[in-house]
Amino acid sequence: MTLDPGRDDERGQHIVDVLVEAFRDLMEADPQAFRRKFRKMAAEPFAFYRGSAPLFYADVANLDDPYADERTSRIWIQGDLHAENFGTYLDGEGYLIFDVNDFDEAYLGHFTWDVQRFAASVALMGWTKALPDEAIRGLIETYTQAYVAKVRDFAEGDRDHEFALRLDSTDGAVRDTLIRARLATRVQMLSKDTVVDGDTRRFREGEGYRRLDDAEHAKVVNAYQSYLETIPPEKRFRDISYTVKDIAGRSGFGIGSAGLPTYNVLVEGQSQALENDIVLSMKQGNVAAPSRVVDDERIRRYFHHHGHRTAVSQLALQAHADPYLGHTEIDGTGFVVSELSPHQTDLEWESLTEPDEMEPVLRYLGQASAKVHCVSDADSEQTLVDFQVEDAIVEVIGDDVDGFVRHVVDFATSYAERTRGDHRLFVDAFREGRIPGVSAT
Repeated sequence: MTLDPGRDDERGQHIVDVLVEAFRDLMEADPQAFRRKFRKMAAEPFAFYRGSAPLFYADVANLDDPYADERTSRIWIQGDLHAENFGTYLDGEGYLIFDVNDFDEAYLGHFTWDVQRFAASVALMGWTKALPDEAIRGLIETYTQAYVAKVRDFAEGDRDHEFALRLDSTDGAVRDTLIRARLATRVQMLSKDTVVDGDTRRFREGEGYRRLDDAEHAKVVNAYQSYLETIPPEKRFRDISYTVKDIAGRSGFGIGSAGLPTYNVLVEGQSQALENDIVLSMKQGNVAAPSRVVDDERIRRYFHHHGHRTAVSQLALQAHADPYLGHTEIDGTGFVVSELSPHQTDLEWESLTEPDEMEPVLRYLGQASAKVHCVSDADSEQTLVDFQVEDAIVEVIGDDVDGFVRHVVDFATSYAERTRGDHRLFVDAFREGRIPGVSAT
């Protein structure tokens, strides 16, 4: 495999062209949000990598993939798998789970794309922590070997839906993350974003929230009523749980969600007790980065809109997804709806500085990556993947596991080097005003 970066001016223009093509509509709608996004991406190579998933797919789509065949090139993938897209959630059965926690870019594609994107993020993170190349390669090997071992385990035992990283099956930094999630409370979260006004609760004024005028409020209420129809009957709570108490507008503020309109909906929850109130996020779905290079009309037709695609993908990739997960439309644009849970906690990479601290974590993340791929097949409710993913992956890797590991390590280290160069070219283009529609000042 060869990654030829080409001349700097050509590569720099290519980066600008890919980003503009991917984000043009959102940039035009909210250039200030993208100025903030690009400032964050300019901070360091890893942040640039997180915010430039379309560039990654534009690159890998042109590479030969010896592990992609008719089946393994069309499985459900997370789409933006990197080291900071793992954390905790409370599943539909009440267990705290450590797993992939972001599905905005989920789609169907090569299983290797997820593995390679994550591995390259490890290489970038290792470089940021000033780890030697040998140590970085060792960490990527640990992750990839754990991934393959767990896929093989699922193929032999077919217990993928039962596997989960929980308090009773983890230790070290992953278990510490689960404990922090367990100690978090709904009251703490509600106190931060809401106030009690008389005998009810509403969103705080300011604090990143905006009040809606009557027309916009009515649109969101109608969209909310449509969303309720998308919750599977077996996951529905009592009607009182969905009673709306307040609605406020927000804008996407993360590196990946810049410019995406968002509404927060405060609902009653399991009872009329104020401490049980639930906050739902109704966020506009974005165009999944892998969908830009996967030319398959059958897949495209499967989704009503990007909000539907996000919700369906999460249901496919998680064994026990958020019971509030659903989708809706506003003015013909798709939105995904999910709970903003107090028990969503991210892994704290800052405290992990040495390879021996990172190695057990990467072993867990390899297992989690295998799980999301293998649950999203013929045993799940979706119908796009009608075969056992674990069998397909085991078949293409064959007996040469070491060869697959080398393939991933070589890609990750070379692509991380390219990304460091791309980051510099991006910063120069942004500073010099060469990104149309978004000025640096």
